[in-house]
Amino acid sequence: MNGHAERWAPSLGDATAAQPEPAESLRALRSTRGWRALLPGRSGAGEIRMDRWILAVTVILVGVGIVMIYSASAIRAQDRFGDPIFFLKKQLIWAAIGLVAMAYAASGDLKRFQRLTPVFFLASVLLLSLVLIPAVGIKINGARRWLRIFGLSFQPAEFAKLAVVMFLASYFARRQDRLDSFLDGFLPPLLMTGLVAGLIILQPNFGTAVILLITAAILFYVGRARISHLAGTAALAIPALLLLMWHSSHGRARLLAAMDPSQVSAKATYQLDQSFYALGPGGWVGRGLGNSMQKLFFLPEPHNDFIFAIVGEELGFVGAMAVVLLFAVLLWRGARAAVRVGDPYAGYLAIGLTSLIVGQAVLNMGVVSGLLPTTGVPLPFLSFGGSSLVITLFGVGMLLNVSRRAT
Repeated sequence: MNGHAERWAPSLGDATAAQPEPAESLRALRSTRGWRALLPGRSGAGEIRMDRWILAVTVILVGVGIVMIYSASAIRAQDRFGDPIFFLKKQLIWAAIGLVAMAYAASGDLKRFQRLTPVFFLASVLLLSLVLIPAVGIKINGARRWLRIFGLSFQPAEFAKLAVVMFLASYFARRQDRLDSFLDGFLPPLLMTGLVAGLIILQPNFGTAVILLITAAILFYVGRARISHLAGTAALAIPALLLLMWHSSHGRARLLAAMDPSQVSAKATYQLDQSFYALGPGGWVGRGLGNSMQKLFFLPEPHNDFIFAIVGEELGFVGAMAVVLLFAVLLWRGARAAVRVGDPYAGYLAIGLTSLIVGQAVLNMGVVSGLLPTTGVPLPFLSFGGSSLVITLFGVGMLLNVSRRAT
């Protein structure tokens, strides 16, 4: 057996079908449907309950996000809307909806989600296409990324990321034995992923497209796709993505700002400069909660994509590293659930969801700290925004669902 075939994959036993769960495990899973499934650990009767670490980290991050959004937005909300808790109220509503969605996903039937995957995927493609229609999609700051449904703004790209992860998890679980074949196994999911990534790039939304492609690459690798196929695809995709960014005025300015700030205007680097002015004075323990100076109309939209800069300014290096540690714990427990679960679909799903959430967090924090080019990607759980929070919490619910099946 060559090294490629021995690469780790979340499936245990037969590569083409999930191993049947013991009757005891099935009874235990059924007995923990509903709100009881959210209780951490195991009961004395042998009921399987979900991973307490994932649940605790998620609740803590959502709580930190709510506090930091209020701290970062209160003065701006008072100035713009005459209500200092304007953004706080919205985020609390989205958090409540998201936690309900998480509970539903955590207690639902994973196989039912798998059966609905084609519907989710087709719906995501349709919504992404609607965004690009001038009369339908909402254009903000030069990007057309939002739809308005029943008076609420919705970002289809957030839903599309989840749909692609579900699609790839289902595909790899059913057709692992064919991934060695480029035309029959590797190319179909590649084209499907490329279709969604292309629609997101057209918005333009390069940051979300990059996260989606990296997550897909991880799933392809874990799914035992040939390294030569992955390397060849990357050799074509990376230059193509950079070329598209270069031919976009928005993307070119951000690439130049990262490579050589002297080649762009001060406006192009303003947000990153203000982020540095927030992180630097934060020191070890920060200025104190609520005492940020950069949120006073210096750092643009501090409660959104650059909220991590406010965390660093008010809570210091210690607070910022605590957030990093929480995401590291989520990575550990998500990967652990993927390795230990006996169902291929559940394993791939756990790897995809974990990579998606943690990868986006890494990208956001890399942007805020100046390690990566500036891009409009929210920090999961912490940044203001309903679409991101609700979809991310639904994804965490599915991850918790997988953890119930892990030994």
